[in-house]
Amino acid sequence: MSRQNYIFTSESVSEGHPDKVCDRISDAVLDALLAEDPLARVACETFATTNRVVIGGEIGLTDQDKLAEYMEAIPDIVRACIKDIGYEQDKFHHATCEITNLLHEQSAHIAQGVTGQGNRDEGAGDQGIMFGYATNETPELMPAPILYAHAVLKRLAEVRKSGVEPLLGPDAKSQFSVRYEGGKPVGVTSVVLSHQHLDPSLESEDVRAIVEPYIREVLPEGWLSAATEWWVNPTGTFVIGGPDGDAGLTGRKIIVDTYGGAAPHGGGAFSGKDPTKVDRSAAYAARYLAKNVVASGMAERCTVQLSYAIGVARPLSIYVDAHGTGQVDEAAIEAAIPQVMDLTPRGIRTHLDLNKPIYARTAAYGHFGRAPDAEGGFSWEKTDLAEALKTAV
Repeated sequence: MSRQNYIFTSESVSEGHPDKVCDRISDAVLDALLAEDPLARVACETFATTNRVVIGGEIGLTDQDKLAEYMEAIPDIVRACIKDIGYEQDKFHHATCEITNLLHEQSAHIAQGVTGQGNRDEGAGDQGIMFGYATNETPELMPAPILYAHAVLKRLAEVRKSGVEPLLGPDAKSQFSVRYEGGKPVGVTSVVLSHQHLDPSLESEDVRAIVEPYIREVLPEGWLSAATEWWVNPTGTFVIGGPDGDAGLTGRKIIVDTYGGAAPHGGGAFSGKDPTKVDRSAAYAARYLAKNVVASGMAERCTVQLSYAIGVARPLSIYVDAHGTGQVDEAAIEAAIPQVMDLTPRGIRTHLDLNKPIYARTAAYGHFGRAPDAEGGFSWEKTDLAEALKTAV
């Protein structure tokens, strides 16, 4: 029997956080290449620090002779990302930061295992384990702490970029401790928010006065009370932000990207990886499956684990845990899953339509709990498999 009464905490970081700047750049490079070549293989890593961005990794193209042509566009992609995020600081500015591009062609030894040849289907891009999770505690079927930690920062970014709150800077972190009663979230015991500001004279209480209305707007009514602890910019001044204040790196916020610690994580980051990499695509598939299990009413909570070997197409294992909330046996769900979805890398990409430039939008505010969009983004958030799963069980 799982605990029913407890406090659970999750954090999020804004699009201007140094690591998220790098995630955004890596995914923007991926999108640019997929827009030109839907079969592009990309593993793009970004490092950012004071006045400098370094990009490295591997690219495989249908026409590898075009690699040099595509490389010429990389600096413009980087600057556009930094500009959109909002960095125009003396020591990190989209127009003046130095950009070093070390991207090169994909290893032939990796490519031979991934590319389908003869009667062999396309293999997984690497070995590993991937987890998906869903819970009915919110309409988005996401854990409440991470969902609202994301939502607050996303709302603050909107008012910053629109000019409504011109004193806010791009860099920010949020953290909510949520009280559960009877297994359901009912309130927030503490709010932690550190937000970059552009006026050095602002103190913690001044920043709180700016951000508090938006926090109250986003959180469910009644979740904040007189007993809620507030920690807004608890260290004081926060003017130096982004990669000038702290170096950033792609793939360093894997818990922020997923379920805020409420579910297991296989360890693989997402950003900068094309969908042949099962670190990304199979994690999306696992979320899709877990969400559809919950949406079908077969469980209130569900974790799905998939595992793969490099160069091997089909998953080595499928594991389902309903955390004691299941209406049917987990083994029956495990048996039903491969009946309703092809979990080879090609099958996942086809089912979720992943060979599109849809990834830069995932780089901040979570890869899960987002509404599917008209361009095909967040297709893994659909619940169109629920009836098929119920029928197959």
